Amino acid sequence: MSETVASTRSAETDSGPVSGAEVILENVGKRYPGQQQPAVGDLSMTINAGEIVMLVGPSGCGKTTTLKMINRLIEPTSGRIMLGGEDIIKANGDELRRRIGYVIQAGGLFPHMTVEANVKLVPNMLGWDKKKTATRTEELLDLVGLDPKVYRSRYPKELSGGQQQRVGVARALAADPPVLLMDEPFGAVDPITRQRLQDELLRIQKELRKTIIIVTHDFDEAVKLGDRIAIFRQGGEIVQYDTPEEILASPADDFVESFVGAGATLRQLTLVRVKDVPLDMPVTARIGEDKQEIARRAMQEGARDVVVVDERNRPLRWVDLRELEGSGKLAAGEDNKLKVIGEGATLNDALDTMLVSSHSSAIVVGRGNQIVGRVNVDIITNAIALLRSARNGANDDLDEMPDHDSSTRPSGARRVTR
Repeated sequence: MSETVASTRSAETDSGPVSGAEVILENVGKRYPGQQQPAVGDLSMTINAGEIVMLVGPSGCGKTTTLKMINRLIEPTSGRIMLGGEDIIKANGDELRRRIGYVIQAGGLFPHMTVEANVKLVPNMLGWDKKKTATRTEELLDLVGLDPKVYRSRYPKELSGGQQQRVGVARALAADPPVLLMDEPFGAVDPITRQRLQDELLRIQKELRKTIIIVTHDFDEAVKLGDRIAIFRQGGEIVQYDTPEEILASPADDFVESFVGAGATLRQLTLVRVKDVPLDMPVTARIGEDKQEIARRAMQEGARDVVVVDERNRPLRWVDLRELEGSGKLAAGEDNKLKVIGEGATLNDALDTMLVSSHSSAIVVGRGNQIVGRVNVDIITNAIALLRSARNGANDDLDEMPDHDSSTRPSGARRVTR
């Protein structure tokens, strides 16, 4: 019971073997001619292999410059950068960049190339054979949630912003790089798509455990995604570099506190994943089922509505009991307003989604968008109460909350359903 919320985050990322590499910046600086203040001045930090590190700070503080110095799109003026024990300043720049994945807003795709050609770009440069390249392309498109049969021949203009970003991630991972750099990767998409892309990145990271360095202007995104956060001020100076939990609990100074918002309880909800709380399981039904049988099952469970799922258990729409009156079979149909979140979503994401849901709850989906439960107001309220207790020094904390994913929870955890 001495565990903290942080333990749920470490358990989440400690899944597969680490495929990332350690990155060390030693007294790294960048000074442009004619400027009195350096863009980055004497920066030192260690980024552990397999971690996600978020770089945040005001515009012009040097975070993007720092990111681009790691793959030498910008050459450092001074200092040393080590990648997996290798001094990258001594490496060939073009070869180095082929070993480091790089993702920017909207994926940075080549518009005249198909999705498949974009993903194959770096493997082709590295001289991979056609069979290996084709296999890798299919694996990656599937990994980022795009059916290769559907999307491989499409052009970027035929994709949504979120789909373009997924292709950008697939392309960055094509040569299996140990390090992935991402510059405001989700800044150009709408809030709902951004949340889903964040969840997808966390799912991918759980499998691959790359070293990922992300520049963002959004502190909530930094708290959600980051194992550690580096907060920059003007001149490329790091004011605080620590875990999200520690930064929220103990801001280094007033400058950091302006990002944190004094650690309010609602901000603390960004620390907790949906997968770390007990989920309510809604009643489900499939197209073609007898409506009276569905209604009987719903009333037996005390439910006022039902989630219609397809043959792969993916949610399609809500149906309330009034639509189940009379005889006949449940008709097909989809609801574009159905709100879903991933297991990697935070309780803050869940709360945002619930506020715009007509059912005051959000459906939770796992891999393949299969339904795994539902988060509702009672779950959020209970989490807030436990967070307050933990903040006030009580023994109760979120590790006492049962979870539906026993692989990342203490022994004896159970799934709560109704």
